[in-house]
Amino acid sequence: MKEKLEIKTHEKLYGLDHLRAFAIILVFFFHYYIISNGEPEWLPGVASFGWTGVDLFFVLSGFLISSQLFLQIKKGQLISFKVFFIKRFFRIIPAYLATVAIYFCIPYFREKEALPALWKFLTFTQNFNLNLKDYGTFSHGWSLCVEEHFYFFLPIILIFLQTSKLFSKSFWLLIGLFLFGFAIRFYNFNYLYLPKINNENSWMYWYKFIYYPTYNRLDGLLVGVSIAAIYQFLPNLWFKLSKYGNHFIALSLVILTVAYFLCEDLLTFKVSVFGFPLIAFGFGILVLGSISPTSFLYQTNSKITTFIANLSFSLYLTHKGIIHTTHQLLKDFEIEHNIMLLICMITCVLGAYLLHLTIEKPFMKLRDKFI
Repeated sequence: MKEKLEIKTHEKLYGLDHLRAFAIILVFFFHYYIISNGEPEWLPGVASFGWTGVDLFFVLSGFLISSQLFLQIKKGQLISFKVFFIKRFFRIIPAYLATVAIYFCIPYFREKEALPALWKFLTFTQNFNLNLKDYGTFSHGWSLCVEEHFYFFLPIILIFLQTSKLFSKSFWLLIGLFLFGFAIRFYNFNYLYLPKINNENSWMYWYKFIYYPTYNRLDGLLVGVSIAAIYQFLPNLWFKLSKYGNHFIALSLVILTVAYFLCEDLLTFKVSVFGFPLIAFGFGILVLGSISPTSFLYQTNSKITTFIANLSFSLYLTHKGIIHTTHQLLKDFEIEHNIMLLICMITCVLGAYLLHLTIEKPFMKLRDKFI
């Protein structure tokens, strides 16, 4: 008991705010790199791995959401799907629907020519059979579909495990889902993508069959769930692990460096089958380090990263449209590329802050009153 008191902890996990800010910065630079056609010149080298910011969001979501539900189970409380659904609804749907409305009502805001059908956005099925070439506008909404599917099925599965007294065996389900991810990506690559590889737009089929579908992208969420299980249910193991916070952060950088070189060419078998779990594992180790009381990420409280983290959802929703709109409005002024990047960063933050103030915060307050 005395040994446990040596590690000082606080309730707020500052490290997760740093990682949320880092994740949205990765995503922003990656999409800016695409929309700006690779300008400034230094940007491609920095931004080319930015697509993995979404994978970091998946790990964070898996940890945060399952940790909340696991805490209820640990306290002997039966999970209420109704309460969980209401919390998620008020947190996500209002800002999401507001952004969808902007995309459909203001064509000038669209970063590409055409949108998928409205029903796909409303049913969170946009990520299935997505034609990125012809309907790539608001394509980043695919990750919200993955998370919504996770939010829907996770509490149902946990309620079933609770009521059937099978929760103690649930780690087998985690292992099974991990293995399923390898198997389904192996099948999709060999039997859905490879037959299209000689097609002029073969890259589009890789995204359609490998990158976007929920069943191919469970790795990050499952890693987050695994960390939450250790955090909530295995205190002795967690205490031992938490002594090595900075070591985990260093290890994660090594793993992610390996992933960076592995994923240089996305449209390959090794990336399709092994790349996503390696990235998820690397970010999982980073999350493990960030919630360890001994790590510098845990101990550092930054108002800047907290501010960015609080805006991360609104930033994710709106940044592509705002980058495109800013470029269009200023295209006749011949602004230097680095200055344009800075301007877009400012306009994206301002746009996200506006959405946060007008939609996110009011509905969060309404959620608290409703519950």
